[in-house]
Amino acid sequence: MRRILLLLLCLLQFSQPLLAQEAALIPVSLQLNWVTQAEFAGYYAAYDLGFYEEEGLDVTILDGSVEIVPQQMVLAGAAEFAVGWAPKVLESNERGANLANIAQVSQRSATLQVSFVDTGIESVEDFRGMRIGAWGFGNEHELFAAMRAVDIDPENADDVTVIQQPFDMSLLLNGELDAAQAMTYNEYAQVLEAVNPDTGELYQPEDLNVIDFNDVGTAMLQDHVFAHADWLAEEGNEDIAVAFLKASFRGWIHCRDYAEECVELVLERGSTLGESHQRWQLNEINKLIWPSPAGIGIMDAELWAQTVTVAIEGQVIGEAPGMDAYRTDLAQAAIELLIAEGYDVTGESWAPLEVKLRLGGE
Repeated sequence: MRRILLLLLCLLQFSQPLLAQEAALIPVSLQLNWVTQAEFAGYYAAYDLGFYEEEGLDVTILDGSVEIVPQQMVLAGAAEFAVGWAPKVLESNERGANLANIAQVSQRSATLQVSFVDTGIESVEDFRGMRIGAWGFGNEHELFAAMRAVDIDPENADDVTVIQQPFDMSLLLNGELDAAQAMTYNEYAQVLEAVNPDTGELYQPEDLNVIDFNDVGTAMLQDHVFAHADWLAEEGNEDIAVAFLKASFRGWIHCRDYAEECVELVLERGSTLGESHQRWQLNEINKLIWPSPAGIGIMDAELWAQTVTVAIEGQVIGEAPGMDAYRTDLAQAAIELLIAEGYDVTGESWAPLEVKLRLGGE
């Protein structure tokens, strides 16, 4: 009985202040780290289906681009929340940013290195002497750490030729790269949406060799929600954060259980990517989130430690961050509220869909 009373008090603590404000929604902004696509479907669903409004929030979702750095947007006060990759935020924090990871939504890394089978690249060791693509902008850390682990210096042209590639697979497809950087949910699919000139049909997975940095051991945590620690410390803002996370998690749960509906929501937002590509992308994003054994958004301490280790060894940061670099209490409070409403917050029984890609992702 005591435990139940404590839980009810916890729920009331985080829900009552916002529920009392029925007339006035609290305005907050979410800065994304890339353009409109299914990578962010859960946030779009929370907005379009009214989940944010139900929590008393008027949320503005801001698209990202190459030029927009989510950390800078939060630091400038242009957004209360942002989506970013863990190592990039760690790097900003070492420079004094004081940003807090409040929900590690993506539980796994999506970064791959993709090559055609005829290159003979089957492991990171095989990168030696090859032309290896990397995007830069902080996206190269896993790749560079993997090469350094096998004594290949990514900054030494005698070891390997690193070529900055655009955010597509054009250089791989036209033969200017031996292996290209790709995300499971985007660029990898772009190859499978292209025609193999030898067969006249779309490329198939068996035409490609794929190196997954989760298998290599240099994977780093990626998409998470962060906020400025100073903003969180202001009165009432933790309640706002819990409300925001609850609605966002509900959006991701909806996109897990109703993927087709969420694909349509993404397409209606004007994404330049085609329908089959977006369906593939959401399926792969769901693979990164589900299952979440401790509940959606809760940090896996071992993967955090691995991310920090790789960041230090790759000279992204000079030393391990403090204990305040991430916190789980806000996500946990949001999860408890969702559990009380009957939502499945772990996705243990979720299974990925079979997605058929079409030419150009249409």
